[in-house]
Amino acid sequence: MSSFSDIELRALVLIAAILIDRMVGEPALLWRHLPHPVVFFGKLISFCDRKLNQKRRKWTGRRRRLHGLMAILFLVVIAGIAGYVASFGGLIADIVIVTILIAGKSLHDHIDAVAVALRRDISSARYAVSMIVGRQTNNLDEDEIARAAIETGAENLSDGVFAPALWYLALGLPGILIYKMTNTADSMIGYKNARYLAFGYGAAKFDDLLNYVPARLTALLIALAGMLKGSLRFSTLYLFVPDARTHSSPNSGWPEAAMAYALDIWLAGSRYYGNRLIVAPRMNPDGRLVESNDIQKSLEILTTAQILFLLAIALTLIWWHLAS
Repeated sequence: MSSFSDIELRALVLIAAILIDRMVGEPALLWRHLPHPVVFFGKLISFCDRKLNQKRRKWTGRRRRLHGLMAILFLVVIAGIAGYVASFGGLIADIVIVTILIAGKSLHDHIDAVAVALRRDISSARYAVSMIVGRQTNNLDEDEIARAAIETGAENLSDGVFAPALWYLALGLPGILIYKMTNTADSMIGYKNARYLAFGYGAAKFDDLLNYVPARLTALLIALAGMLKGSLRFSTLYLFVPDARTHSSPNSGWPEAAMAYALDIWLAGSRYYGNRLIVAPRMNPDGRLVESNDIQKSLEILTTAQILFLLAIALTLIWWHLAS
């Protein structure tokens, strides 16, 4: 291995980790006895929330925002140090940690569970989709459940697979741990509500920054997967871009819009979060209404996109090694 550079070794680790994750997935038995790293991250984030975002104190929004920036800085430094220390464990440590933090199989299993539940009954499907989305699911009908599952699958291909992979490739274990800490913080305190609008500002913006490139790469790979499946033509590859920009998030809309065109269905539109109605434009508004079997088609697209990602890394690695 001495003939390989650091980035080449990281590429090899990443390929191995993604393949192991797809074959093995989350070691549930292990997490019954040990805390998952993301659970530990969550406890640190909750600690910062309790200490720096106390309800009883009449802090101004400006002060809460400053506290939130201090919190995300503290969390990122802790994650970076942890990654640096862990990197002394060698390639085995890298493979184990990256495999744990890449969520490809978990994503597939959760989306597939919705498809299975839909074939059983609507109540089971509503419960299954409630496990993976934040929107109100109690009154969703079949097409709304399928749409929610497909949108979540596309978005989380970026958040759960490609983004941590790219940050590991760029910065090693510190990179992937910083990303996962930030992404977890955004999911816990990045809400635009009275409690977190100011305090979660730093976490939300830093998460947006870290996901900027991965989200667009994910969209491209989903679109290319759609081309291989025959549902997209090269001449129409760019069509998802304007729709991606209509999303309230600067990143989430990209993989979702690409999936809408890859499956020739419309996604997004209005939905409820609690009692609040969110009105959003449809992506691919001329697409057909989603059907339950589109969930499986979306899983095929997600798998194909991951294969394309692995091939791109492997071919780049070969070219890089031969050229050096």
